[in-house]
Amino acid sequence: MPQPAGIQSADSAPHGARTPLRVGVILADHFTLSAFAVFIDHLRLAADEGDRSRPMHVQWAVMSAARESVLASCGVKVEPTSEFLAPESLDYLIVVGGILHAGPQIDEATTRYLREVAAARVPLIGVCTGSFVLCRAGLMKGRRTCVSWYHYQDFLEAFPDHEVVADRLFLADGPRITCAGGAGAAALATWLIERHLGRAVAQKASQVLLFERPRSGSEAQPHPPLPETVREPRVRRALLLMEQNLARPVAIATIAQELGVSVRQLERLCREQVGVAPATLYRQLRMRYAHWLIENTDRSVTEIAIEAGFADCAHFSRQFKDAYGLSPSTRRLQPARTMLGEAAGARVFE
Repeated sequence: MPQPAGIQSADSAPHGARTPLRVGVILADHFTLSAFAVFIDHLRLAADEGDRSRPMHVQWAVMSAARESVLASCGVKVEPTSEFLAPESLDYLIVVGGILHAGPQIDEATTRYLREVAAARVPLIGVCTGSFVLCRAGLMKGRRTCVSWYHYQDFLEAFPDHEVVADRLFLADGPRITCAGGAGAAALATWLIERHLGRAVAQKASQVLLFERPRSGSEAQPHPPLPETVREPRVRRALLLMEQNLARPVAIATIAQELGVSVRQLERLCREQVGVAPATLYRQLRMRYAHWLIENTDRSVTEIAIEAGFADCAHFSRQFKDAYGLSPSTRRLQPARTMLGEAAGARVFE
């Protein structure tokens, strides 16, 4: 297979000149631009001294069978830099996914190539919904898959025989690595760079990109997955709308209108599915998010109150203490514990 200028094959590279980290990238149709960009920029900054962007310590190629531009979910097009490379010229192959329901994510030629790379024992990485691509190609059998909480139910419905987690940023299971996307792409890129080039190089890339600190794959996703037990589609949509509007809560009537039901119908559905009214459920979701921020960030209690949709910090503190038995500032001093099922405010999610 042809080689791009940036990547040498293992056989053709001069003795001692082999690049420490060689990465191939496949972009699915309607891929997530942010996940791709943050991953590649970490590699770029690790590849050279300063911000000169020479591919010295890391080399990468964006590959496709026909060298045609690929459309991101935001409408931006990215031009591949190479046709498919020989598997032996790669240390990793990354598949960046995106929108799930906009038609096939990859073509048959790409599926065959993924299987060829897997047969050559090159580790495969699924970023964002790239994990769905790997599963559809039959390359995740017997492996656990990490997905975003947002796509957790989509995965369960598409691959009921696969084991999936949505409580962490990324997961390495042997030669298969899957990543929830978003901030998880940065965490995964940092992890790979540290493995191959050392901690100092990984930290440099994070610092230049203004990430506060490298994050491990086991760190929690900001939004835990929705309850598996909620099967009613309108209640699931209501939960998603609430999750997506935590900082600026919308009226229950607005959510009901979006779902095409009356407020009374929504109340009945929520009570049947989760045992509480929509307003109570919404408050519990916001409180759970605030709890996560207390345990995982250094933001002030006032900032957390605002981000969780509470305009009054004193009111937030009282609500937090009612739910968890401690004030936000006192809770921050306690050892970290799981928040699911920890207090009355989390009972819905047990």
